[in-house]
Amino acid sequence: MAFFGFLFRFIAMRKGQYCIEVLLRIIMNKRFQRRKPTLLLGAFLFLNTPAHAHLLSPLFDALLPSSLFINSSTSNNSASDPAKPQTSENQNSLNNINETHTTKSTANVNGLPSTMILKPTLNEPSLYALLDAEFAADRGNTARALTIYKQQSFKEDATVVFERALGLSLRNEDINSSLQFAKKWQDQNPDHVPAWFYVAHLALKAHDYTLAGETLSRILRYDPRADLSEILIGIYPTTDSDQRELLAALQPIDSQQNASLSVLKAGLLYQFNEPELALVHIERALMSQPDYVPFITLKADILRKIEPAATVINYVSQARFRNPASKSLYLYEIRYLLDLKQSDKAWKLLLEAHNRFDDDAEITLLAALVSLDIEEYRTADTLLNMLAKNPTYLDQAYYYLGISAERQQRFEQAKYYLNGVMQEDLVLAARKKVVAFELLNNNVDAALATLETLRQQFEVFAPESYVLQADVLLQQDEADEALRLLTRSSRKYPDSEIILFARAQLLDDVKDYVVKRTLLNHLQALDPRDLSYQLSYAKLLLANDRNSEQGLALATAIIQIRYDDPRYDNELHLQALNILASSALANNNYAQVIEYLQTPYDVLPSLRSGVLLLRAYQGLGDSDKVAALLADLQQRFSFGKDDVTDRIQLY
Repeated sequence: MAFFGFLFRFIAMRKGQYCIEVLLRIIMNKRFQRRKPTLLLGAFLFLNTPAHAHLLSPLFDALLPSSLFINSSTSNNSASDPAKPQTSENQNSLNNINETHTTKSTANVNGLPSTMILKPTLNEPSLYALLDAEFAADRGNTARALTIYKQQSFKEDATVVFERALGLSLRNEDINSSLQFAKKWQDQNPDHVPAWFYVAHLALKAHDYTLAGETLSRILRYDPRADLSEILIGIYPTTDSDQRELLAALQPIDSQQNASLSVLKAGLLYQFNEPELALVHIERALMSQPDYVPFITLKADILRKIEPAATVINYVSQARFRNPASKSLYLYEIRYLLDLKQSDKAWKLLLEAHNRFDDDAEITLLAALVSLDIEEYRTADTLLNMLAKNPTYLDQAYYYLGISAERQQRFEQAKYYLNGVMQEDLVLAARKKVVAFELLNNNVDAALATLETLRQQFEVFAPESYVLQADVLLQQDEADEALRLLTRSSRKYPDSEIILFARAQLLDDVKDYVVKRTLLNHLQALDPRDLSYQLSYAKLLLANDRNSEQGLALATAIIQIRYDDPRYDNELHLQALNILASSALANNNYAQVIEYLQTPYDVLPSLRSGVLLLRAYQGLGDSDKVAALLADLQQRFSFGKDDVTDRIQLY
């Protein structure tokens, strides 16, 4: 059908003669002389394109075994010829062809003898209908094309037409419509094995797991070792209920000899935390393909749930020795070692992998990052300089060379590399570090110039650059100028949430209550799930009413988010505890302050939490605790000295 489409376009472009020449070459090939649609297309082209008589001979010779040329004087009686039975449907199709082409079929048309007309095989797809459908599809009228193709696909010897119809259906109809069409065609053609595969795949995609199970069983009865990989591509369900329904449909199917189905069962059982059963199925798959890497890694995943780490590493290592050219197995073992916090072993294996795959940028980058992690800076710099020769990885190499220089306190070198980063997903983080280095040297003008350049080079990061600039001004005790900057930039970028939130943060909770509340309400309307907006609003409410029920509820909800919840943020959790502790302190509830903050301070000390705890112990009159905590604050944060600041360094 793709070839037909190619020729149809030539016809539309009035290049019929060229089509004839191409088609004749194909017709003379014996392999194509069994393709009746191709031959009928040739006849159609000759009927509609000027041609010399000698060109018609090979086409007629090819057509004669399957189609008869009859004298036009007897054509009207052909329907009653007992040797040529016709159904009413076929007769209608033939009549339509004859009505459309009456003039050309009864005259001396394009070199054909006037006494001859072509009579097509009666119950096969109509060439004219297929031409009509193809032209409709080419011109964007897919509804008409689909209708015609589906009708024609139910005739005899119409497999190619069915596949073309199904392809159009998949591109233009919902999956259930495509499934219904494929199932209906398969019911009419029950012995056409490829159709079973189509129906099984579509049933899985449509989540009709009963039909999918029945069809897969039928396929495996026909061929227990059938390759089901194409059927299973892209069908893995995403919801728990669909996954369970799929597993229930697959369980009765005997997959002992079929690796594809065994692996699918193993994956589902693994996901439902049944590793022992999953292991049985993956072992079956590995019996037929013992060195297939995806099967090996799935077994390793399963083993991780039921065996010690040493057993898993040994299994993967043995598989890697059998497959020394497998990069995936190297990376699997390396990442598992990193998960186990065995960075030194992972690093040594990475260097081995780098030597084996010396031109693989992914392994080089990973080896460099692990080298940085374990403070092997010389190796990291060597690897990153190698990586910098690859234009695709240049920005990543420069970014991590900057990180390496920073950790070695080579700040000028770090600035050089980080200023060279131009990859959009890295440039903002790189420039933040440059600004921090400039501020470390008290070079405020250079820090502001860096942000100005960032705005010029990357307009997309202009809002972030204004917020960073306001933070620089704030660190220089220019809070009013920072607020004016954010007010001006919010007019330029009125839809920027980051600017609106930074501006709200600079407003006073009491003096600017109305404006700040308006801004925070607007931000919460834009993104009701943002916990930062909720926490800032809680702080505002409690600053103006230390017993605000809404404020307390918002802050309490944040501290109740579990650490394994995707919404959990350690910094927000600590801020919420500080807000609740501040409210408790304002109500002289000193024991509550200690309950909120003592454990977090022991784990991750901060100046704000320490000061609140100190005041709570002072309120309780616990002089020993006060003395011990005061000494700790002085040691950690220089508390009580002139150079105390509560700034958080950007780097």
